[in-house]
Amino acid sequence: MHECPRVVWTVDPGSRCLVDKEAPCTTNGCDQCKGWRRTAYTLPHQPMGPRQMLARARDAYEWSRYATPRRLRNAAALWTSFQRAKRSKEPRIGGMPFSISFEPTTACNLRCPECPSGLRSFTRPTGNLKQELFTRVIDELAPDLWALTFYFQGEPYINPRFLDMVRHAHDRGLYTATSTNAHFIDDASAEATVRSGLSRLIISLDGTTQETYEQYRREGELAKVIEGTRRIVAWKRRLKSRTPHVVFQFLVVKPNEHQIPRRANWRELGVDELWLKTAQIYDPKDDHPLIPVQDKYARYRRNAQGVWEVKSRLEDNCWKMWHSCVITWDGRVVPCCFDKDAHHVLGDLRTHGFNELWRSDAYNTFRRSLLHSRSSIEMCRNCSEGSPVWA
Repeated sequence: MHECPRVVWTVDPGSRCLVDKEAPCTTNGCDQCKGWRRTAYTLPHQPMGPRQMLARARDAYEWSRYATPRRLRNAAALWTSFQRAKRSKEPRIGGMPFSISFEPTTACNLRCPECPSGLRSFTRPTGNLKQELFTRVIDELAPDLWALTFYFQGEPYINPRFLDMVRHAHDRGLYTATSTNAHFIDDASAEATVRSGLSRLIISLDGTTQETYEQYRREGELAKVIEGTRRIVAWKRRLKSRTPHVVFQFLVVKPNEHQIPRRANWRELGVDELWLKTAQIYDPKDDHPLIPVQDKYARYRRNAQGVWEVKSRLEDNCWKMWHSCVITWDGRVVPCCFDKDAHHVLGDLRTHGFNELWRSDAYNTFRRSLLHSRSSIEMCRNCSEGSPVWA
C-alpha cells in the first residue's frame, strides 16, 4: 500500500476514488496505482469560511422574504397558544400551521435499510400525489403558511408532476424545500428544478466512495449523485439564480463515519453547505450495524439500566403539534414525520377541509395525550425533538 493524499469529490464519472483527506489510499485503481482518470478537490479541515457564511445568509434571506404581516401574526399566535397549552395541559390552538410536509410519492429506487420506502414495508396504501389535491390544500393554507417541506417518504423526482407542484407553491409565495437521492436529475430536470423556484435542495450523500456509499444507499450510484449535483449548479449559474440553496446531507452511520469531512471548500462543485445528520434507528441495541462508534454522531445512548434510548429528555409537549403536520400522498393528515406508516391518521383531506381537521376533536385529543403523557405514544419514544439531529 502506498501513501497518497486522499481527496473527496470527483468530477470524472469514470472514477471510484472519491474519499476524504489525510488517510492512506487503499482504493484499487487510484491514479497513483493503476492509472484510473480522476479529477478531484481536497477538503481542508477548517471552520466555516466566508463563502459558506454568505450562502447561509442568502438562504436566510430567501426564507425571510416570504414573510407577510398575516404569516407573522399567525406564527406569533401559534407560539403563544403553545406556551399556554404547556402550562394548562389543554390543547387550544391559536392559528394555522406555518410549515407543512407534503409527500410527493412513496416510491423509491433505493433500498436503504432504515427506511420503510427502501424496505418496501409500508402497510398503508402507496402511490403518487395528485396535483389537484395538492393545489387545493396549498391554496387553502397559503395565506398563513410560510414553508413547504416537499418530501416525506419516497424519492420526490419519481412523481412526474413534482416540479409543477413546486412551481405552484412558489407562485403562492411559499419557501419550498425537498430532499433527493439525485439519481433522476438529468439535464432537463436540473433546468426545470432551477426554473421551478425551489428554495432549498437537499442531496443525500452518505459516503465518499462507492463502496461506502452503497452500504446505506443500497442500489445507489455515487457517480450519479455527483453528476446530478453538477447539473443543478450549472443551471443555477446559467440562469443567474440564487436558488435552490444546495445542501449535501451526510447521514452519519457506522459504515461511513470514518469518511466524515469536517469542513469543505465547495467552490469547485458549487454546493452551498454540508450537513452532518445523525440517524434514526428503529431498534437501537448493542452492536447495531448502523450506530456510530463516535458518540457525538449518535442520537442514542445506554441508560443506567443498559437500555438504549434517545439522548434527549422526553418532555410532555411538542411544538410540532402546533406549527406543522405531514400530509401523505393520498391526503391523510398525520402528526409528524415519525409517523412513517400513518398509524395516527387525524383526518382525510379528500373529504374535509384542512381548517376543519386542524381544529378537530381528533387532533386535539392527540395533542392532549402528549401534553399529559408523551411517553405513552410509541413513535414519540424514538423522536428526535430536542435530540442532537445535526452534528
